[in-house]
Formats: sequence, C-alpha cells, structure tokens
Amino acid sequence: MKIVGIRSAGLRHGTPEGGWANEIQPEDCVHTLIAVATDEGITGWGSSFTNDLLVRGALQVLEPLYLGENPLEPARVSEKLHAHTFWMGRGGSITHTISGIDIAMWDILGKATGQPAGRLLGGRYRDRVRPYASILMREPAALAEHLHSIRSQGFRAFKIGWGPFGRHNHTLDEQIVGAAREAVSPSSLLMVDAGASDAFWPQDYKWAIRTVHMLAEYDVYWFEEPLLPDNLQDYKLLRNNSPVPIAGGEVLTRRQSFTPWLQERAFDIVQPDATKVGGISEARRIACMAEDNGVRFIPHGWNTALGLAADLQLASAIPGTDLVEYLTGSPFIDDLVETRWKLDADGMLAVPDGPGLGVSLNTDAVEKHTGERLWEAR
Repeated sequence: MKIVGIRSAGLRHGTPEGGWANEIQPEDCVHTLIAVATDEGITGWGSSFTNDLLVRGALQVLEPLYLGENPLEPARVSEKLHAHTFWMGRGGSITHTISGIDIAMWDILGKATGQPAGRLLGGRYRDRVRPYASILMREPAALAEHLHSIRSQGFRAFKIGWGPFGRHNHTLDEQIVGAAREAVSPSSLLMVDAGASDAFWPQDYKWAIRTVHMLAEYDVYWFEEPLLPDNLQDYKLLRNNSPVPIAGGEVLTRRQSFTPWLQERAFDIVQPDATKVGGISEARRIACMAEDNGVRFIPHGWNTALGLAADLQLASAIPGTDLVEYLTGSPFIDDLVETRWKLDADGMLAVPDGPGLGVSLNTDAVEKHTGERLWEAR
C-alpha cells in the first residue's frame, strides 16, 4: 500500500472559545483535518492543532517524503518525517502536521487489518474510559449553573480552567472552586487548570503553592498548568511540595522535549496532545517513558472528535490511562462523527471497537465546518 496524496481543511464556523487573552472567534481556525489517501482506496483521517494555512505549507514541505510511503508503518514513516525536517522547526507547525498524518496512518492500518488502533498498539486494557467534561471558568454563579447542566448529561468528572482564575485575587479563586465543588457534588472528580500557558501569565511559584493548598481543601484531583510552561525548576519544586497532583505538558512536542520533565519528576500527570506532539506513535512513546518514571499519562484533548478518538484508542492501550478530556459544547467534537458520542449509565465512554480510530466522519458536518468534502469520509 502506498500514500498517493494528503489533503487538509481547516475547521471554522463554530470554533469554541479557548479562554485565551486574545480570544479566538468562531471563524478562526486552530484545528485542521487531514486526510491521507492510498492507492488501495483506503482513506485515513487525522487532526492537527494548527491553523490550516500552516498545515498546507507544512504538507508542501513534507510531500517528497510521504508520497509513495507505506501507511501501514505509521511509526516508521512518522519518524522519517520528523528526522528529515527537524531543522525547519522541530516542535512547531511541521510537527503538528505530522501529528495529523500519523493519526491518519493508524486509522489506515486499522482499516486495512480490521482492528481498532488500540489493539494494534499492543492490546487493550479497557473497553471504556471515563471522560472529564472540560469547560472554561466563569464567575461563580454562572460557572455553577453551567456545571449543573453538564452534570445532568451524565458526566462524573469535571475540569474547570482559564477564565478569571489567577487573574484577580485569591478570594475570587476560592469562590470559583467552592462553587464548582458544590455544583458537581463531593463524589465527582474535580480538576483545576490555571492555564498558565496563556499570554503574559501573571502568577509565580508563591501564588501556585498558596493556591494548591486551597485546592486541597476542596478535594481537587489535580492542578494543571499552574506555572509558566517552560519553568522546569519551579514545577519540580511545586510538585515536591504540593498536596495535590500537578499536571502539565500540553504545550510540549516530541518525546525529546518531555524527557527532562519526566526524568526529573516535574509532573505527577503528563498531558501530551496527540494532535500536536507527533500523533499516536509519539504519544505512545511518551506514555511508555512516563510509566517508566512513575508519571501518569492522561492526554490533553481540547481539540476535535478525531483527537478524542485517538485518545480513547491510546487510553485503551496504556495501563494507567483511565481518563480522557472531553471538550463540551464543541461542534468539532459532537457533530463531526456519524455516530454521536454517548455516555453510559456510569458516565463512561466506550472505546470505539471498529477498525482504525473506530469512527466515521459526518460528511455534511465536515463540509459545513471546512467548506470542502475532501475525500469520502469513510
């Protein structure tokens, strides 16, 4: 089997808020679909956390490397693409684009063999995973109302992030967390994401250590991105002194970037994003490295239905990965798939057991949000 072409299309007309200081708008593109076509008529689908103009430029650079390659060997082909382009911006848009190609190749491999990608990763430890509803923070009353609505949909785990948290005063921070805990009930998991990778994050280690002790009083399950994302030494210090597990890593790409963070135990929970980090192949290598260093792997998933499908397949194949992020209210999660996601009575999501990623795209939704049909979404 050979790759005969790769096409891409940016998702628009419904881009959800990101909580960023320079807020994205519904017509902005931050996620791009990637379709890999083969000479045997199988098309694989992936997703890249990058603007479509950057993806198209990266695909032009990568084209001589992927044309004619065998998509049934995703890890080898992806490593070839990385190895020949590191000097063009390792960790940037080229890497993000390779991420979408890699996910699509795992989709092709699964379709060609009739197996879900998780089984091809070495075997499935679970056939369902708990999703946590991931939402932006608001003022306490509005946040509580929103969480009540999401809880009524069957979610049993919740993450609140970004928004006003850490940007005003400690009193407001505690009011937000207290309102959230009351809304979701004591039996639900509650996580807090400071969003310190936002532009000009104003807080430091002293704020983080004070805040984490407040979060412990509300039984917060983890504290995510409480420090500037490149501040390895402060992360180590915080993690060593925190009563709450520390999570992060969504802005890092390639396994080489994760190595010092894992070896030095700067995280309790590491969160690579498959649509940025290098795809399923690279995320799996990071997950194995995390396990060897006593760090839990729970992927970042503020992206698309294809990213969620990739995370579910990874979670099925990684022993300690029993949670996935679910971006609520996003048409790029809910509408892009032919069969909509559905929680079971325990608030769990089934790992798709169809071939590849196990999902089929809704071609009408793809056309609505991209303006293109690409190849047939099968």
